[in-house]
Amino acid sequence: MSETETTRAAGPATTGSEAPGGAAKGGFRPWMLVPLLGAFAVLSTFLLGLGREDADVLPSALIDKPAPEFDLPGLDGGPGLARADLVGGGVKLVNIWASWCVPCRAEHPWIEALAAEGHTVHGINYKDQPENAAGFLAELGNPYTRIGVDESGRVGIDWGVYGVPETYVVDAGGNIVYRHVGPIQAGDVSKRILPAIEAAAAAGAD
Repeated sequence: MSETETTRAAGPATTGSEAPGGAAKGGFRPWMLVPLLGAFAVLSTFLLGLGREDADVLPSALIDKPAPEFDLPGLDGGPGLARADLVGGGVKLVNIWASWCVPCRAEHPWIEALAAEGHTVHGINYKDQPENAAGFLAELGNPYTRIGVDESGRVGIDWGVYGVPETYVVDAGGNIVYRHVGPIQAGDVSKRILPAIEAAAAAGAD
């Protein structure tokens, strides 16, 4: 048999662009969808969580434990904030915020209202530029008794911050008793923040 006849008998040669079974190497395979479907499932779970009524109540390893040790400089020459400032003198709120944070702007009137009602509110300015933070307060008002500047975000990590804003209720002993993740909205003050403050105050009076 000639060389030409041998080639014809063997059938068409594989070009190298096809995988075993005749599928092209760059072709579609059903298993390629597995990572995409997994990512979609995770995203769906996250979005459903955002819609839950208690989406802003996330677990924290620091609940009913002392606030982390920290000592931050003040903003624009004002008094700074340290853990020592959270001990004694009744229940306090610690609000973690930034000028670049749009939800912080939305919740700011509620923080001001709490301060106006006589509640002590301290602020931790998170990963911000001091001049921008000062401008934010000059525009919207300053409800904070003390502000600590956490420019590196190190203290936020110690507090377990997911993202700003977050607000913590701290009892007179310097222990974190409640954590509110995300902006305080209508209803949060009466349903969550004030009850947490009142419970902490009652516990401290016992």
